[in-house]
Amino acid sequence: MLEIKPIFNALLRSKVGAVLLLIQIAITTAIVSNAAFIINDRIEYLNQPTGYQEDNMFKFNVMMFGTDVDLIQQVELDEATLRQMPGVVNAVHINAVPLTGGGSSTTFRLKPAPDKAKTDNASYFETDEHGLDTLGVELIAGRNFTQDEVVINRDFSKHPNVALATKALMDEFFPDGDGLGKILYMGDQPLKVVGIIGMMKGPWLKLEERKDKSVILPLLYPHKLQQFLVRTEPGQRAEVMKQIESVMHQSYGKRVIQDLTGLDKKKANYVAEDLLMMRMLVILISVLVLVTALGIFGLTLFNINKRTKQIGTRRALGARKSAIVKFFVVENSIICLAGLVLGVCGAVVLGQQLMTQYSVPALSYEYVAITALGVFVMSLLAVIGPAKRAANIAPSIATRTI
Repeated sequence: MLEIKPIFNALLRSKVGAVLLLIQIAITTAIVSNAAFIINDRIEYLNQPTGYQEDNMFKFNVMMFGTDVDLIQQVELDEATLRQMPGVVNAVHINAVPLTGGGSSTTFRLKPAPDKAKTDNASYFETDEHGLDTLGVELIAGRNFTQDEVVINRDFSKHPNVALATKALMDEFFPDGDGLGKILYMGDQPLKVVGIIGMMKGPWLKLEERKDKSVILPLLYPHKLQQFLVRTEPGQRAEVMKQIESVMHQSYGKRVIQDLTGLDKKKANYVAEDLLMMRMLVILISVLVLVTALGIFGLTLFNINKRTKQIGTRRALGARKSAIVKFFVVENSIICLAGLVLGVCGAVVLGQQLMTQYSVPALSYEYVAITALGVFVMSLLAVIGPAKRAANIAPSIATRTI
């Protein structure tokens, strides 16, 4: 049976190396567990369903510099022209594009302002009766608004009186699921919810409180800078995008086409920082694990070289190779377990600080446990090679006086 006391004695004679390795294991456990949790959270964030056919949609801006045109008539003509293009499913003038990080939001209420009532914040999209089909989202209850319900506004003197709202928003106001046909107030303006939409992300995926809450308003307010959203047949987007500039200039030439970009590319630009952070964390984890493994490997080799005579003596007294290997494995396990205890405590504290300072979700203890187990297994694998090398030291050489 292996004696623990000689192992502790050996560690006490090499305190510095053992303490440094213990600290390294603790730091690795604390950082890797939190980094792995953040990476998984970012993966779920980047892969979350949006409700849109991102690969089949694109947007573009139109900057008008001509003064000899009626903006409302031109917008209606442009929409009709876009819808007639081969490969186009639908197209619409819209005030904001989802998944881009930029748009409009406001507070919706159950009573008109300034009366006290339940409120919730949501993004809103201003478009016409083609907006729902262009967005390609699912209408799960009620109906779309009609052409007659679309308000064409030149001076903000008119307001729509109907709207479409996402299920996430309506469930906040009406938990019993009876929100269809009810009235929401945008300030003091009443809006009858005639349709409820299923999954539909807004412009801001990072704002948890309103990323699933959106309202579509039947409102058209053209100005010199216009924004269009187009949905195409699968596989036809690239070809349609090539023709946009020429088609729009044929209709009216005194304008510039800007930011002609696929919706998936706009989303990728929006989440680029999150993707970069995730990749950096992956590199950080890889470096930490590699450095820790090399530290264990190096410390074991150092101890072998330092204890060559001791190992040879034990071999000469009949110690088996397996006993030598077990000695170094147990020694390393003691250091590793002590480091893991500190590392687990450090991981919990670090997770709480990240949650407080940077609004990171609360660390799941499952990641701490998996990381600790992974570090322990990695430490065992790192020590086995040097331990076997120690076991192969010949007694005749090891016991020779130097």
